[in-house]
Amino acid sequence: MKNWLSIAILAIVAVAAYYMVQSVRQSTQQAVAPLTQANSALQTQVADLLHPTPTIIPDPVTIIHEVRALARLETIQYTIEQVITAEQNQGTLDFLFGDRLLFVAHGSVIAGIDMSKIAPEHMQLQNGTLYVTLPPAEVFIVALDNQKSYVYDRETGLFTKGNINLEAEARQAAEEKILQAALDDGILDVAQTNAEAFLTKFFDSLGFKQTVFLRSR
Repeated sequence: MKNWLSIAILAIVAVAAYYMVQSVRQSTQQAVAPLTQANSALQTQVADLLHPTPTIIPDPVTIIHEVRALARLETIQYTIEQVITAEQNQGTLDFLFGDRLLFVAHGSVIAGIDMSKIAPEHMQLQNGTLYVTLPPAEVFIVALDNQKSYVYDRETGLFTKGNINLEAEARQAAEEKILQAALDDGILDVAQTNAEAFLTKFFDSLGFKQTVFLRSR
């Protein structure tokens, strides 16, 4: 009977000792964990300093090639409709020899920046900021939409068949008026602003996080 009692006491002592050791081990691990994490973070920082991840920024020649590859950067398109009056031999005898037509012109004007005009001296990198001198915006295309443009009305005198070139002259005048209307509405300023917005993202993709645009004089 005494032997069984001794064995039971030893078993209880052994179990108690086991849980005590586990408790001490867990407490030690919890106490050491912050030190381990701090040590790991320090090692990572040291590794970053000794072996930093490089930031790749293209050299000026590469930048120029990338920019010129954009060619004519079209940044705005205006669609305009104009009514043009073209006439000939108008006056007191217009009902005999006059010629008059109304032409409805529907056309578009496209403007942007000619990137081929950018030279290396137009781009400078100072203190991490890229300074770019852009050429002024210009009009690339003025064109009539022949499917939407038409002669609305034409009146000729009793003794004339009309000037065969009058419609062609009306079309030419329409292009000029459409262009002037776009210029008066500020198409070049809008084209410049849109170009700068696009190129800001473009240079950011090349590694330049701050770009300042200068206007050429």
